[in-house]
Amino acid sequence: MNKINTLMDGSHGTDAYLINNVTTGVTNKGSKYLSVVVEDDTGTMDAKFWNVDETDRAIVIKGNVIEIDYDINRYNNALQMRINAVRALDQRSVDLSQYVQKSPIATDELKKTIRAAYEQIQDPVYHQLVEAIFKRAGTDFFSHPAASRNHHNFYGGLATHVSGMIKLANAICDIYPQLDRDLLISGVLCHDIGKLYELDSPIATQYTAEGNLCGHISIMHGLLMEIADQCGVGDQEQTLLLRHLILSHHGQYEYGSPVRPQLMEAEILYYIDNIDAKMDMMTSLLSKTEAGTFSERMFALDNRRFYKPKSKSEDEIN
Repeated sequence: MNKINTLMDGSHGTDAYLINNVTTGVTNKGSKYLSVVVEDDTGTMDAKFWNVDETDRAIVIKGNVIEIDYDINRYNNALQMRINAVRALDQRSVDLSQYVQKSPIATDELKKTIRAAYEQIQDPVYHQLVEAIFKRAGTDFFSHPAASRNHHNFYGGLATHVSGMIKLANAICDIYPQLDRDLLISGVLCHDIGKLYELDSPIATQYTAEGNLCGHISIMHGLLMEIADQCGVGDQEQTLLLRHLILSHHGQYEYGSPVRPQLMEAEILYYIDNIDAKMDMMTSLLSKTEAGTFSERMFALDNRRFYKPKSKSEDEIN
């Protein structure tokens, strides 16, 4: 099987890939086509399937692994797959571990980082809240993605995102001792746990009904209020401050936060969340870009293109 990260311009083959996403379009001449994202454990690639009939459309199903006859070409400085034909596979015989991207950091290492961050919290209220929240989250926290697309959208992505933010938070607290480290670390650990309810799974991730109707910020705020009352600390100032970090961590109204940051720690949480997410997006984008050229445009990065310097080796980007 040819892995996605080994495909090159001009490649041709017949291999099995996971359908990560699929949308139907119609050409100016009225013929149907599919815009597809295919995936394996090494990455994803955009694909086009032209002149699709109903039989083909019934095979190309999001979340299924199918056999694809394809050609690879370069379009807008990015490799793209042209699908020539598809064949259905028995999903019961598919080993999904071959088709799902995983965190580059081992689960045990992620658990160690998260545990160390939780254990460093000295304030008894924050410590109690974080402990109860992670008990509720369970092991799903270490398998869930952080998003359905754009950043950390892979198996273990949520824990990977939080792990990176912990390191940023501690480094910034070392520089600025006026920050409340306990509050900021608590905010980092808890801010995205609502995504366990917003997103359904790490495989062909989709939004749940609750995720679409409420969003992870509102979900997490409700969960925090419930747990704080159960712990008997709902009226404590620490609970109020942590609530504010949850509600404001997207920084702007237009990005989904019902309030803007009004604490130093809330402002920093917004920045480090943004830094870690965008670093993952840019790393993924540049990993698919030839040195000395510009990447394709990325809507989530203000529709910008990024240049990959000739001096950057693959190891430095990936």
